[in-house]
Amino acid sequence: MTEIIAQALTHAAFAPFGDVIALRETPDKLINQGMCGRHHDLAALDFHTGRAGISLFDAHPRSLPCAIEMVERHPDGSQAFIPMSMTSFLVVVAPDMGGTPGTPLAFTTAPGQAINLHRGTWHGVLTPLSAPGLFAVVDRIGDGANLQEHWFDTPYTVLST
Repeated sequence: MTEIIAQALTHAAFAPFGDVIALRETPDKLINQGMCGRHHDLAALDFHTGRAGISLFDAHPRSLPCAIEMVERHPDGSQAFIPMSMTSFLVVVAPDMGGTPGTPLAFTTAPGQAINLHRGTWHGVLTPLSAPGLFAVVDRIGDGANLQEHWFDTPYTVLST
């Protein structure tokens, strides 16, 4: 197995694959009689066809090191993963190399961070690193196949930093 070291999730490192959804240093504006900071428009949803839907995913936690045997992508829509607890999760993405994934990269989120994967981005499965693994997922709802999987000949192993 080839080893990958998980790095901290940052806006700059993740930009080719999607958006990091997290609080800014200061909110864009105060609302609700000044009692709530609004951090506005943190991710670009992108759907070829269909509509945005919100689903709940309840994933079993995993621990590092872990094997990455496959990645998938959704050519018709972006996909946002928003943890419903202040826990971390592992994000695995890979560049597209002419229709197949290149060498994966791994990121560990900080509590309070969420992600939005760009449409067509190769990514690993939902991987919470502790319980609960409850996520709100905003993605495309519509007709047609919107899932492509790629199984690696040799799995990758993700190690912690």
